[in-house]
Amino acid sequence: MDVVVTGIGLLSALGSLTSSWQSLLKGKSGIGLHQPFPELPLYPLGLINLQPFKLKDLTKLIVAAALEDAQLDTPLPECGIVIGSSRGAQADWEQLATIQNDSNSPFPIPNSPPWLETLPHQGAIAAARYLGTTAAVLAPMAACATGIWAISRGFELIQTGECQRVIAGAVEAPITGLTLAGFERMGALAKTGCYPFDKRREGLVLGEGGAVFVLEAVDLALSRGANIYGQILGFGLTCDAHHMNAPKSDNRSALIALKQCLERSRLHPSDIDYIHAHGTGTKLNDLHEAQLINYLFPQKVAISSSKGATGHPLGASGAMGVAFSLMALKEQQLPPCIGLKESEFDLNLVTFSRKSSLEKVLCFSFGFGGQNTAIALSNF
Repeated sequence: MDVVVTGIGLLSALGSLTSSWQSLLKGKSGIGLHQPFPELPLYPLGLINLQPFKLKDLTKLIVAAALEDAQLDTPLPECGIVIGSSRGAQADWEQLATIQNDSNSPFPIPNSPPWLETLPHQGAIAAARYLGTTAAVLAPMAACATGIWAISRGFELIQTGECQRVIAGAVEAPITGLTLAGFERMGALAKTGCYPFDKRREGLVLGEGGAVFVLEAVDLALSRGANIYGQILGFGLTCDAHHMNAPKSDNRSALIALKQCLERSRLHPSDIDYIHAHGTGTKLNDLHEAQLINYLFPQKVAISSSKGATGHPLGASGAMGVAFSLMALKEQQLPPCIGLKESEFDLNLVTFSRKSSLEKVLCFSFGFGGQNTAIALSNF
């Protein structure tokens, strides 16, 4: 059963789906220097507002935007939900811990968030309540691979006939004191900005946001005259089972994920017109990703990463990449790799937005724990 995308909700440091896409094409970045926590120094961050969002609030805004874009009203009792997050409501947990320590009490003060509302599936449950659904509600968590995994799981729910419509994607509110301190301790944070695939790249920039999609069986979408952004063809998911945060040097497992995706989508590497790369701006990730692309794909394939504009929204990065890939298909426009000035790699990296004939595109994500994902999209 063919599965198509009929609605997109997105929020990033560049704004809504429309404003983010237009800013991306113009080469603008939403990354700026911020100090949301006085005990920590200034960092380049991709904040939507001046202060970090809470997961539940962000999820509701993005899901509402997706439904509006798809011209759907609630309730939707038979609509499946697959919304993931790698950090979940970590900001709330940190707040609860601080309150508890300050009050020297085993119980948080009455005005603090109830701890049951801060479990990892919070985003999916919040969306389920909003939609009034009694169908499957899933909350994947797979580090930076979460977003593509969530979309792939929604795709499967429709392909197997369990649902005719699924809200799928990922939302992340990762800018917390502990997250910043942890990445700083690892030496992974950039000091000035995010520069994917650039010789001067210095690390990742945390960003908040997410993307959620209305996925529908093609017959349902056509019967209601829905606007169709594109079609999901297939996906690949593997794990290195090697290290807590470093990819395996031989790229074997990641290569299997890409080949799985192509085989399930009935595509050859030469069929791909554009790749939205994971492109974090870290030394190791960009190196391994460049090696993968050079090994499997022809040199002409166009490549870019949006993280130089939005920052890295961790578990939501793949979902946001899929949104930008669908916009590329819809408008036949290649988005640039913002932050890139001098490439270290022999790749066809897009440095300025340009018109291009696009039919088949891929989106990659690679997460801590060696989790590798790829998804194939096409025009409908």
